[in-house]
Order: sequence, then structure tokens, then C-alpha cells
Amino acid sequence: MGADWNKAVNDEVTKMLENDTIEEVQYPTWLANLVVVPKKNGKWRVCINFTDLNKACPKDSFSLPHINMIIGATAGHELMSFMDAFSGYNQILMHPPDQDKTSFITERGTYCYKVMSFGLKNVEATYQRMVNKMFPKQLGLIMEAYIDDMLVKSKDGTDHVYHL
Repeated sequence: MGADWNKAVNDEVTKMLENDTIEEVQYPTWLANLVVVPKKNGKWRVCINFTDLNKACPKDSFSLPHINMIIGATAGHELMSFMDAFSGYNQILMHPPDQDKTSFITERGTYCYKVMSFGLKNVEATYQRMVNKMFPKQLGLIMEAYIDDMLVKSKDGTDHVYHL
């Protein structure tokens, strides 16, 4: 890797270690490579190539909401608040026996995820299932959710703070 790539990888690994999302692993079951790609702002994005792992995993058949139905469900509401649960999937712990399957290699060492990582096959379905279980009374009435994008809606604006 070039010096810029190496710095981006080291910075990302440091950040993930500080956030306790990864840990070092010595004998992983699976091992993925890093992919470093340029972002529009000129910085680097560090991604893990989980292609082989995703091919070996069964597909979670949990259905995601249809976006056109969510948009239609907002009609007639006076106020809406949009929320992005940015990296919310990092709040879901990996099943401990499966953690080492998310291993990736760097010049600093080999690490695995302790939490769900973006790029894994069933992240969206797992997260949507969790949101549906957390907000069963609100969804469809005062709230809509598509994975980590959530919307609180109020037909009468005076109720909006209460709905939030």
C-alpha cells in the first residue's frame, strides 16, 4: 500500500479499536482483504471485502419496507422529522462464535469485528428486524423506518414534540 493508503488504514483501525468495534485475532476462520477507495472529498474510504464470506452465508429473507409505501404513508402530515441512525448497525453485537469470520488483515495485524459491520450480507435485514421490534406501536402510525432512516410524523403539529 502507498503511504496515503497506509495512513488511512491505520487511522481507521485506531478509531475502531478506540470505539471497541474490533479486536485483534490470531487464528481466524475467514480472512478478508481491505479495499481502499477514494472519496469525493479526496480522502480515502477503508472497506472490507466480505465477498467470499457473503457467498457462504444464507440470505435472511426478512422483508424490507417498500419505499413508495413509506412515502405514501407521510401524505397529509403537518410536520415530519427525519433521523438517520448513522452506523446504527454498529450497536448490534456479533454472535461471539461468528466474530472471527469477519476478520481482515492489515500491516498492523489481523482484526475481527465485535459488532455488525457494513458490507455483511444480512446487515439491512437484521437492523430492520430490530427496528420493527423496538417500535411496534409507533410504526405506521407516527413513525416510518427504512433500515437506519427513520421518520416521525404528526398530522397535527402541536403533537409533534410528544411524538418525538
